[in-house]
Amino acid sequence: MPSVFPGFPGEMIQFLRGLKRNNRRDWFQPRKHLYEQHVKDPMLQLVDALNAELAKFAPDFVTDPKKALFRIYRDTRFSTDKTPYKTHVAAWFSRRGSEGLGTGGYYFHVSVDQIEIAGGIYHPAPETMLKVRTHIVSTHEELRRILANKKSRTLFGDLQGSELSRAPKGFNPDDPALDLIKKKDWFLDASIDPGIATTPKLYPAIVERFRAMAPLIEYLNRPLLTRKKSAPELW
Repeated sequence: MPSVFPGFPGEMIQFLRGLKRNNRRDWFQPRKHLYEQHVKDPMLQLVDALNAELAKFAPDFVTDPKKALFRIYRDTRFSTDKTPYKTHVAAWFSRRGSEGLGTGGYYFHVSVDQIEIAGGIYHPAPETMLKVRTHIVSTHEELRRILANKKSRTLFGDLQGSELSRAPKGFNPDDPALDLIKKKDWFLDASIDPGIATTPKLYPAIVERFRAMAPLIEYLNRPLLTRKKSAPELW
């Protein structure tokens, strides 16, 4: 696949490396323009390019680049780590019209040390978890076929996610789908060579993995997008 994104500029790596060593407001603020120029703007260009490809195989996930991009500011309210800034740049492509449904989507981030590409459902709310588990019980053979896909296994390996030590409450401990319904997250994840971040290889590497994970995301979202029909009006 020809790359429509040339890679991040070398200054992006320099900036993130400096931020990692100096994760303080008094270091970041005088250099915020460098973040905007060398990190944020190229990231928005990359997200825009990925949208063009998503439109071909997952059009419901095309996302406004400014909404897809995560803020660089960390939420430190409940964390013992009080450093104010993230040392990576990340984006999330969510399904349009699924607000509040807990649907899965596509994610990637780039740092000095890692490029991570992932997709699926992560840390869902209890009601979302129940719907997905119920869906898996009746369709687990389909899910196993998706996960057995040679391309997917080569790029990602096994399905990821934390899991319970026993069957979830209300589910049969002898269910043939037990290994899948014990999970509390369902996602595929890959870490690739961070050295390609500044090269044209980055864009096709992300696209290839997004395409490979698309069947899983469609499968996981199916029970969450089924809405109850509205009750008829009484006159």
